[in-house]
Amino acid sequence: MVRRQQAADRAIRRKLRSPGHPKFQREVEVGFWVEIAKGLLPAEAAAVAGVSQPVGSRWFHNAGGMRPFDLKKQPSGRYLSFAEREELALLKAQGNGVRQIARQVGRDPGTISRELRRNAATRGGKLDYRASVAQWKADLAGQRPKTAKLVANPRLHAYVQERLSGQISGPDGTVVTGPKPPRWGGNNKPHRKDRAWVRAWSPEQIANRIRLDFPDDESMRISHEAIYQALYIEGRGALKRELILCLRTGRALRAPRERSRRKTWAHVTPETLISERPAEAEDRAVPGHWEGDLIIGLERSAIGTVVERATRFTMLVHLPREEGYQHKETPRNGPALAGYGAVTMKNALANSMSALPAQLARSLTWDRGKELSAHAEFKVETGIPVFFADPHSPWQRGTNENTNGLLRQYFPKGTDLSRWSGEEIEAVSHALNTRPRKILGWKTPAEAFNEHLLLLQQAGVASTD
Repeated sequence: MVRRQQAADRAIRRKLRSPGHPKFQREVEVGFWVEIAKGLLPAEAAAVAGVSQPVGSRWFHNAGGMRPFDLKKQPSGRYLSFAEREELALLKAQGNGVRQIARQVGRDPGTISRELRRNAATRGGKLDYRASVAQWKADLAGQRPKTAKLVANPRLHAYVQERLSGQISGPDGTVVTGPKPPRWGGNNKPHRKDRAWVRAWSPEQIANRIRLDFPDDESMRISHEAIYQALYIEGRGALKRELILCLRTGRALRAPRERSRRKTWAHVTPETLISERPAEAEDRAVPGHWEGDLIIGLERSAIGTVVERATRFTMLVHLPREEGYQHKETPRNGPALAGYGAVTMKNALANSMSALPAQLARSLTWDRGKELSAHAEFKVETGIPVFFADPHSPWQRGTNENTNGLLRQYFPKGTDLSRWSGEEIEAVSHALNTRPRKILGWKTPAEAFNEHLLLLQQAGVASTD
C-alpha cells in the first residue's frame, strides 16, 4: 500500500533534475534583492545577505539584473515554510509519528504524510527527509512558468525584433549595412569598436508606437518592461540576448535605478565643499591658495599638477607606477598600482607641498576625483585643508585648467606619461615657472613666488629683532 502511494505521488510530479547544492532560503535571496534595490553592487549585497560573492554575482547575472519575484509579496500560510520543514525533519529524526508531528507543527496529518513522501531525499537509496532538499523540491514543484507574450504571438515578436534589430535604409529605401560589429561575447557593448547599424528603437518607443500602428488590434500590445524582461531574463526564450547590443546603452545586465543615485563622491564631506573655502581665496589677493588636478596619459599614466592662484607658480607631482602594475591585467578589486591611488597620491602630494611655509600653503582646491579621497590624512600631515570643486564646474579651478592646457604641449593626450622621470617633469615645471606672464606684469611665476618668500623671510627677521 505504501509503495503504491509513493508511486502515485511520483507519477503526478515531473522528473526533477539533480539538486546539487541545496538552494538558499527564499528569505536570504529576498534580502539580497532588497539590497540590490537600494543601489548596492552584487558583491556588497551578497555580503549583507550573508552569501558568498560568487553566489550573489550568479543570482544577479542569471536574473539579468532584474529581481525574479515581487519583494513585497509575503508567502501565505497555506504551504509549509522552511522553518516548519526544519522542525518536521528534527521531529522525524527523533522517531515521532506522523500524527504526533502534525500536532506539534500545527498541520493536518495528511499534509505531513504527503510532505514526508513527496519531498524526501532519495539519493541514498531510501527515503531520508532533509529540510533543505525538501524546500528545493517544493520550490521546483511549485513553479508555474507562464509562456512569454512574445513567444505566444509570432506577429508581435516579429514587430518588436524588427524595431530593435532591423536594418536601416536611406530615404529611397536602399538598405545600408554599415560596419560589421565584433561577435558578442556576453559582455557590454564593445569599447571603442564598431556597433551594428540597426533601427535601435527603445522598448518604450516600441510599446507606444505599436498602439498607433495597430489601434484596433488588442493582441498587438506589449509593455516596455515586458520587452526588457524578454531581453535580460535568462530562460524566457523570447528574444536573443545579443539584441541588448541594439539598445543605446548596450548593457549586458540591467542596472537598478537606485544605483544611478548612489553617492558618487562619498569622499567629499560637507566641510570640504568649495563653498566652505576662505573668501580670501576668491580675489587672489592673499597668496597660498592652490588648485590641483591630474593630467591623464596612455594606459592610465598620470602626472599631478598643483598651481598657486595668485602667482601661477606650478608644481608637478611625479606619480610613477607601482611594482606589479600591468595594463588591463591588474586583478579586479586589487590594490591601486597605477600610481595615483588614494594612499599613493596622498603621499606624493604631501612630499611635494610639505616644504611650503604655512603662509604659502593656506588651502588646496581639487577636482572631484577619488585620487584625493585620503584628504583627511593629507590635512593631518601637511596642515593644508582640502576643498573640492562642484561637479562639472571646471571654471572653479580655472587657473589649474589653464595650466593643464599649457602642459599638454609637453605631455600630449594619448602619450605614456609614466616614461618621464621626476627630474624631467621638474624641468617642465621650471620652464613654465620661468615663462613671463601678462597677468603678472610680464614677471615670471617664479619671480612672483620668490617675492612672497622674501617678504615672509623679512617679516620673520623683523619679528626676532
